[in-house]
Order: sequence, then structure tokens, then C-alpha cells
Amino acid sequence: MNIQTVEGKQKADIMLYALSTCGWCKKTKEYLRELGVAYRYVFVDTLSEPDKSEAVAAITAWNPDCSFPTIVIDNNRCIVGFNAEELKKIAGK
Repeated sequence: MNIQTVEGKQKADIMLYALSTCGWCKKTKEYLRELGVAYRYVFVDTLSEPDKSEAVAAITAWNPDCSFPTIVIDNNRCIVGFNAEELKKIAGK
């Protein structure tokens, strides 16, 4: 799977599942970058099989609606959609 890494302060293990055409996904990426935190992301719509199926399975384990963005934090909690307040908490701000 083509997972991209964005450098920053390692506040948590943040994995962002996004779509390349999603405005809220773009906003989430920009906000995480503004907060200066490290995170990983993948554009699910650009993956080929079987990586796409693997990503969808990972997302639906956290977010049964499989909506975007889906952000998994420390592999123990999830934020669905753009949520500035929750993202700020993760960044310790």
C-alpha cells in the first residue's frame, strides 16, 4: 500500500485514510500540517486491488460507514470527518 509520511512532531501515531478528490480530506491534511504533527496518509481512491480492499477493510473496522476522512489515532481511537477540536487535542494544543 502506498502510504505517505508527513514529518512533524510525533504526538501520536496518526493514520489518515483519505480520497484524493475530497475537500474535507484536503482540509484535514492541511490542518495536521499547520499543527506540525507527524502523520501518515493514503489516498484510498488511487490504490489498486488488493490494496484498496485492504484499506477499506481497515477503515470499516473503525468507521462502518467507510466515509472520509477517517483518522485512526494510536490504533485505539478514531475521528470521522474533519474535526479541528479533536485534532488540536491530539497535537496537544
